[in-house]
Amino acid sequence: MVMEQSELQHRPWASQADSKVLSEAELEEIAPRTRAPQPSLCSRLRDARCSCAVAKALLFRFLPILSWLPRYPVRDWLFGDIISGFSVGIMHLPQGLAYALLAGVPPVTGLYSSFYPVFLYFLFGTSRHISVGPFAVISIMIGSVTASLMPNSNFLDPVNGTNETVLNETRRDSARVELVATLTILVGIFQIALGLLQFGFVVTYLSDPLVRGYTTAAAIQVLASQLKYVFGVEVAEQSGPLSMFTAFTEICSKLPQTNVGTLVTSLIAMATIVAVKMLSAKLSSKLPMPIPIELITIIVSTGISYGAGLKAKFGIAVVGDIPSGMKPPVAPNPSYFGQMVGNAFAIAVVSYAICISLGKIFALKHGYKVNSNQELIAMGICNFMGGFFQCFSISGSMSRTLVQESTGGNSQVAGVVASILILVTILKIGQLFQALPKTILAAIVIVNLMGMFRQFTDICTLWQSNRIDLLIWLVTFVATLLLNLDMGLGVSVAFALLTVIFRTQLAHYSILGHVSNTGIYRDVAEYNTAEEIPGVKIFRSSATVYFANAELYSEALKEKSGINVDYLIGKKKKALKKQKQQQEKKKREEAKKKEATPELSEASDPCSADLGFVDVEMETKTQEPGSDCNGSGPAVVDSNGSRTELEPQASGTQKTFNEPTLESLGLKKPDLHSLILDFTSVNFVDTVCIKILKNIFRDFRELEVDVFLAGCHVSIIDQLEKGNFFNQTITKHHLFASVHDAIAYVTRGQGQSMPRPVTLDSSTKL
Repeated sequence: MVMEQSELQHRPWASQADSKVLSEAELEEIAPRTRAPQPSLCSRLRDARCSCAVAKALLFRFLPILSWLPRYPVRDWLFGDIISGFSVGIMHLPQGLAYALLAGVPPVTGLYSSFYPVFLYFLFGTSRHISVGPFAVISIMIGSVTASLMPNSNFLDPVNGTNETVLNETRRDSARVELVATLTILVGIFQIALGLLQFGFVVTYLSDPLVRGYTTAAAIQVLASQLKYVFGVEVAEQSGPLSMFTAFTEICSKLPQTNVGTLVTSLIAMATIVAVKMLSAKLSSKLPMPIPIELITIIVSTGISYGAGLKAKFGIAVVGDIPSGMKPPVAPNPSYFGQMVGNAFAIAVVSYAICISLGKIFALKHGYKVNSNQELIAMGICNFMGGFFQCFSISGSMSRTLVQESTGGNSQVAGVVASILILVTILKIGQLFQALPKTILAAIVIVNLMGMFRQFTDICTLWQSNRIDLLIWLVTFVATLLLNLDMGLGVSVAFALLTVIFRTQLAHYSILGHVSNTGIYRDVAEYNTAEEIPGVKIFRSSATVYFANAELYSEALKEKSGINVDYLIGKKKKALKKQKQQQEKKKREEAKKKEATPELSEASDPCSADLGFVDVEMETKTQEPGSDCNGSGPAVVDSNGSRTELEPQASGTQKTFNEPTLESLGLKKPDLHSLILDFTSVNFVDTVCIKILKNIFRDFRELEVDVFLAGCHVSIIDQLEKGNFFNQTITKHHLFASVHDAIAYVTRGQGQSMPRPVTLDSSTKL
């Protein structure tokens, strides 16, 4: 004991604080793990019985308004919500009309999409600050569907007596409204189903760089789609890969046909809107609400267009007929489902991702929580019900949300106020905007894209912070531009997931050393003060070990250990083979001598004397599931029949008495006597990982090196048990709670290569 204490004083990594070090097997004896019983199907059904309390909880869960509206502070919040709702409603009007053009449907459907979903979100939504409704990115995704399934070429009517054709806009708009309404209902079905299945986490696969790269590319597609309205030229609708470049090329070829009146009108409108927005941003602290320049521009341009007859004199295209009143609900056309299921799922995921990201930003800012699954259900209900009333899919809008929050909006009541303003417009005011030039709506759309174009600064930021994220951003951006919005999203998600796999395959492997006077271990290549412990290697991977990188892990371990494992094992096998041949040769020579001198052989027969020969029994059978994983060690039976069991040790180099060592074979024993695998970064193991670990234990045991696992989580130990990792040679004595515990055990001489024989009686307990 005195000697052990003196040795510990010369070994700072084995401090007095480590007076008792326990392996996983010893720890389970002191503190057995209790596994929570899995509830049976009957118990789950019994718990799921309907009762008044359960029904009330479900009702309050799916109708959040029942929980927050009775506690609504009228005096504190109502005035701010009214002002905010009025401000957002003013924005809804021009954006709804403009984004309807992006979706390829009549402008009035944009007003419907600004009313029904907004009111439904008031009932089912959990975010107090986001403004739902038409959004540019979602509208252009819908527009790509209408352009591919309902192109203008399908609605060309022949002119009587000529070979010319004319576009039947009435028939086209009717067919597209039916198509978009069906698409919106299908989007709602996807979102409701995902929400009920608690699949709100699906948006976690859309990382922030992916979403920002996607929306930036979508903004460029939106810009390209609006150029025909800016220049006043007719362009054939394009769809599919490279459709944006084809359309842009056609616009450039038709620039000589530009309508000068349309171009001048759009440039004046864009310059005015940008200037007033910049002025409004500078005076934001002094203004009660942002200047509604978009609404002012629509009103003024409509008045000028109507009074000056811009359509008749200059050929400037106008919005046209805007029916007043509400439309009755119309059933969808199920025959379209099969053609748009992929697009519907993409729209469902993207619209929800944008909405929930906005909701979480403002919830964090104002100190409340947003239920992600309920938000998914709320979005689904808004789209599903809105589709019956000729709405197109909606999402959260950053510009409207910022206005709603900055003008004093505190709850979903602001959305109701905005929807009432849109309702009045639909019923009474909508017809007044029939003379509104389409180029004004295009100008509003283009100006509202400025925020998305600022996302190009992400390239510089990500270059400095994380180049893998920059690669995701660039691949998403390029794929979306080249392959269109739906296929671009699929390629982007697949690439982002592949980067995760690549990162695990390109993990950082390191040898750890001890930092003096601490229990901390760091990479010796990066920390000068970290020192390797003599005879011990601590190996760590920065990633979990599974089928994709298990072989790389094994190769890196052999390289970092400083031992040519495969070479030494090969030399040992050759030495054993040579020794075996020599023994066989010796036996043959002895047999010849016995034949030559039979009398001498009989006189020297070793079987005639009882020399107490000892037989060694080594159990190597693989442990059955559920059996003891801790191991009981090898057993020794002497000639008298008494059984002696060897004390269980953590050493992986236990040898039978007749097994030759490296030194006996004339091979140099490695300087390394213990290898510790740090598993703190591993969060799961699979069958390939378990197989590789068994091979590592086997190979290093051949070289008389003990192998230990440190820092395994409980879930990892369970997976190792289920994978039959433990047996009589690999037991839980090889597992330690931390690297420091494993080091303390190894440096105190507990990992010996030869087990100690201990004679046991029935009362002895290992």
